[in-house]
Amino acid sequence: MDILSAATMLFLIMDPLGNLPIVLSILKHLDPKRRRKVLIRELCFALVILMLFLFAGKSILSFLHVEPETLSISGGIILFIIAIRMIFPQAGSVTGLAAGEEPFIVPMAIPMLAGPSVIASLLLLSSQNPDALQEMSLAVLLAWGATFLILMFYDFFNKLLGERGLKAVERLMGLLLVMISTQMFLNGVRSYIGG
Repeated sequence: MDILSAATMLFLIMDPLGNLPIVLSILKHLDPKRRRKVLIRELCFALVILMLFLFAGKSILSFLHVEPETLSISGGIILFIIAIRMIFPQAGSVTGLAAGEEPFIVPMAIPMLAGPSVIASLLLLSSQNPDALQEMSLAVLLAWGATFLILMFYDFFNKLLGERGLKAVERLMGLLLVMISTQMFLNGVRSYIGG
């Protein structure tokens, strides 16, 4: 998988536009200057977690005795479920925070930005491209950078797209993710049958 394809996949899974309303609801009670600091801190935590799973992915898989085909199939299923939720969102969201509480790692860094589906994808990328970890880390940085920009300028995107526009973009991202997850699943099945 090339850098741009991997970055696009990771960006779609991170779903910053879909997470925008949740980010706004989590940060709305904070002072505007404090919001930016909290957002930058959470984005940095997410980046560290993403890089950790990218570079330690092969070791984690070998420790757990998980084959790349298994990861590809299960990763495809997880991504498919996430994509279906993006296309058909459920009412209400659970942030896990008490009213007025400032987020710290949970729920913004994990699971919103560095969630199970992104981590599974990074494990898959690191196992499929063990000699291209530099390129994959660039893909992570590109996806994270685009997410960073969208979330840092949340007011602009919220005003530009509005609530309906954000929902439409999230559903479009979900449709793209359905195709990626199906291909990931089929690649895993093909490798398992061929191997």
